[in-house]
Amino acid sequence: MNLPIDRLLHTTRRHFLRDGSLGLGALALGLLSGDKARAQQPAADPLAPRLPHFTPKAKRVIYLHMAGSPPHLDLFDYKPELVRRNGQDCPQDFLRGRRFAFTSGTPKLLGTPQRFRRHGQSGAWVSEALPDIAGVVDELAFIKSMTTDQFNHAPAELLLYTGSAQFGRPSFGSWVTYGLGSESQNLPGFIVLVSSGVFPSAGNSDWSSGFLPSVYQGVQCRSQGDPVLYVSDPRGMDRTMRRLTLDTLRDLNEMQAAELGSPETRTRIAQYELAFRMQIAVPEVMDISREPRHVLDMYGAQPGAASFANNCLLACRLIEQGVRFVQLHDWGWDFHGTGPGEAITEGLRTKCRPMDKAVAALLRDLRARGLLDETLVIWGGEFGRSPFREGRTAASPNLGRDHHPFSFTLFLAGGGVKPGVTYGASDELGFDVGQNPVHVHDLQATWLHLLGFDHTRLTYRFQGRDYRLTDVHGNVVREVLA
Repeated sequence: MNLPIDRLLHTTRRHFLRDGSLGLGALALGLLSGDKARAQQPAADPLAPRLPHFTPKAKRVIYLHMAGSPPHLDLFDYKPELVRRNGQDCPQDFLRGRRFAFTSGTPKLLGTPQRFRRHGQSGAWVSEALPDIAGVVDELAFIKSMTTDQFNHAPAELLLYTGSAQFGRPSFGSWVTYGLGSESQNLPGFIVLVSSGVFPSAGNSDWSSGFLPSVYQGVQCRSQGDPVLYVSDPRGMDRTMRRLTLDTLRDLNEMQAAELGSPETRTRIAQYELAFRMQIAVPEVMDISREPRHVLDMYGAQPGAASFANNCLLACRLIEQGVRFVQLHDWGWDFHGTGPGEAITEGLRTKCRPMDKAVAALLRDLRARGLLDETLVIWGGEFGRSPFREGRTAASPNLGRDHHPFSFTLFLAGGGVKPGVTYGASDELGFDVGQNPVHVHDLQATWLHLLGFDHTRLTYRFQGRDYRLTDVHGNVVREVLA
């Protein structure tokens, strides 16, 4: 390792203005630009709050990911023509030149076995599997014309969260905490909660910081047992000794930071200090038994359990404490029909029941606590489900659908989102986008806009190139903005 060269690699024009001529350049810049510009200068704490490009309504995010991808045609995207043509051969025009995960030949069209009704003043179609979400549809903005490039779980998740189907890019949550910092001094800016006992297919790449400093990576917390692994004091070390140890480590890291100027050294200092503060803050905020009984019942939450309902309540509590980004993953939405639990009949209703109750409760609770108007809530999967029977289970009594990247549905709610609207539509069979297509990159651009960012300007230079979440694509879907 060549230390002088390593330091130069991390030196920018900003460093030059700050350090050159006894800092007079930085002083002059601050006087010319005012307090706002000075607030944007790099701080000792990389998670210190920062201003976006323009004033947004949304200041924080709760992302509810139904891992495996829910069957939108049985939940939100009602297709009477598909029901009428149930059991017919799928038209060859829809199949020609396309690949599917588990289906070949000519599959049979599959109309939904769920009953649909219109709900709310918006008249949104919702199936009987979601009675509680049906009660809050006027808070939601549905996008029914989503499309993606990927038809397998891991690449589709990576594209959705990082803007690339390849490993190594920063996740959406990491970009947000990089751009905005955190409002909490004692908790991570980006927290991840996983339910149903299974990690998402792309693993922790869904919350990785990629090439951004690792302080912006999501921290996984657990709703059962120790909330954060390895954050407790080691056996035989009390809090006073832990403080003395961290003080020594900080002094050593400060010496290395002064010598090398590496941002990762600053990250290490900040993470050690945050971990020390988390020892008190995390157990308190993760203890949902502090909530009134009527709140626990509203979510269907049970203190001490590990569940999606508990995680939704935790997300609300974390946001209330200033956490910038909370990401929930719930596995079990891969409805191929390989067994009764993966069938789009009773299996879907069983899976929906706790999710439906918890998501509706989260929206109502955020509204009651005065948090919804500044919190962007996102619900959806990584792609959709096919309008035909999945090939492997075509002869099974359990109805199932294959992966489908060409058209799917998700919804947004909260800060800056226009409530009670539906944007875009799939065709009459739910196969392709019929109007107003929204690519994953367009969705990412819209998310960032709601948080106050021009997605083309939120960038990070890595290996000689400026990278961004939307890569070189993306247009804001202004029709869903309040």
